[in-house]
Amino acid sequence: MDARAWRGGSRMWGKWITCRVPAAARGRFSAAQAAWSAIGDQPGLVGQLGGWDGSTGDALLLGLWSDADAYDRFMRERHDAVADSIGRSADGDAGYTSIDVATGGVVLEMPGDAADLAHALERAALLRIADCRVRPGRSAHFLDVQREVWAPGMAAAGGMLGGVVVRLAPDRHLVASLWIGAEAHQRYTERQLPGLLARAVPADDLRAMSGHLLPLEPAWRVRPGSRTGGRPRTGGQQRANG
Repeated sequence: MDARAWRGGSRMWGKWITCRVPAAARGRFSAAQAAWSAIGDQPGLVGQLGGWDGSTGDALLLGLWSDADAYDRFMRERHDAVADSIGRSADGDAGYTSIDVATGGVVLEMPGDAADLAHALERAALLRIADCRVRPGRSAHFLDVQREVWAPGMAAAGGMLGGVVVRLAPDRHLVASLWIGAEAHQRYTERQLPGLLARAVPADDLRAMSGHLLPLEPAWRVRPGSRTGGRPRTGGQQRANG
């Protein structure tokens, strides 16, 4: 299959994490987040990355899994053991004061300059997020616009490596695009974005949208096959940040 061909109906699973981190705790949080590289050998992991939101100071992370079963197995068998190990290393304080987690299926995968999504996750230096709240009855049209306007428009811009649209709720879709760097994204916003906005008319589909532009923290990137430390296993409740 052509690496740039559009794929729909993927069974991939996405996880969007928002952590409130006081400025004084950023170093502690970053160290704890880097320790999640321990899950790099987890079956079904496609990758995880994130960075700091410049406007709120929050830590934002995107995780992708091959399917919901692989994610559920990780949460059931391993997540809390890794979280406990990291918590002990951080003396019980991983740095965040609150966490919000949303998960859902990847409903569209966007092609880009990378050969595939795994390579896009590996090479990206910038993550652009559009957290979209869709008007009632407009989800199908919203996805059509993503497929027919935004995906090819961004792919043609140069520097967009790939991306996904994750359905986090019936009226909430997360549009995530991975970029080679800030210069490529800035060039896109100046040259392609105005014309794409005119074609897409997002106000027709959206009741609200929040945007995030994240320079990615290299130490937070979790790659399949990259493992540090041991592999403790147990079950338990949701915690940050894998």
